[in-house]
Amino acid sequence: MQETVTLPQLLPADINAELLLAYYPEGACKISFSGLHKRNTYNDIVDMEPLSNDAIHLTLSRNSLYNALPEYMFHPIDRFDNLPKAEEKERFEQELDKQAEEIANAYNFFAPIDILLFRLRAQVREKVEAYAKENMVVQQIIGDSVTPQQRSNRFIRQLLPYFPQCRLIRGNKTLLTLILRKAFLEEGLRIRLETHTRPQHDECPRYADCLDMEVGDGFVGRDYDDTVTTYSIQYWNEQECGENFFHFLDEIEELRQFVQDYFLSVEEELRFDISHDDAPMQLADTDSTHYLNYNINI
Repeated sequence: MQETVTLPQLLPADINAELLLAYYPEGACKISFSGLHKRNTYNDIVDMEPLSNDAIHLTLSRNSLYNALPEYMFHPIDRFDNLPKAEEKERFEQELDKQAEEIANAYNFFAPIDILLFRLRAQVREKVEAYAKENMVVQQIIGDSVTPQQRSNRFIRQLLPYFPQCRLIRGNKTLLTLILRKAFLEEGLRIRLETHTRPQHDECPRYADCLDMEVGDGFVGRDYDDTVTTYSIQYWNEQECGENFFHFLDEIEELRQFVQDYFLSVEEELRFDISHDDAPMQLADTDSTHYLNYNINI
């Protein structure tokens, strides 16, 4: 069943025709140009009329190729010169009607090219709007050092749209957990945030005598305990647990480094714990090794 197209109501006076056409199916709108001399204040669309139940006709206050070419290509340059005085008014109206007919013929002649250029402008506008709507400019400015290999990573691709908000996400574990959960859910995986404490060894400990201030108990000595943000991934995929499993690990390691660089504070460390609940089993032969289960810490 063909969709019925209705005339739009209460349009803004300055609406662009390419923007309006984006809301209609292809072929639903017929376009014609009337020239800038028909413009009513600043309206781009000067007239709308229904053609049938499935199409409308829009008249645009825009110039055609006819308006860009010399006038003598279409009309006699001395048309209104040397008119007989006795019948000057009648002859003037006749010549004026001839010129109006020539203008209409010229518009019809150039209509296919005018419509083609209009469609190109509409396509360019659509691409630019999609590019600007997703903050692609900001994404490329912030992510100018992201390598092509990282951009091809299926998990990293999910995080690129968050580049404009990276300064708000950085150091915020709640926001970081939300965007990571969304990225993994797109691939059918679930993660769980955990915090682990592990011992650290400081090669250059800081003391009060070198900082000329009280540093408290946190930096006394070389060894201390620190927390590590860990995301546990309960994962089992029959297809990727064979020869593709190590490629999956490489993708997760790339993701870890990417998140570490852009979405974590400099003093934080991130880990992904990929595990399965069952006991690990392994079948090996002389050609290849197949992991039936795993518990890998990255």
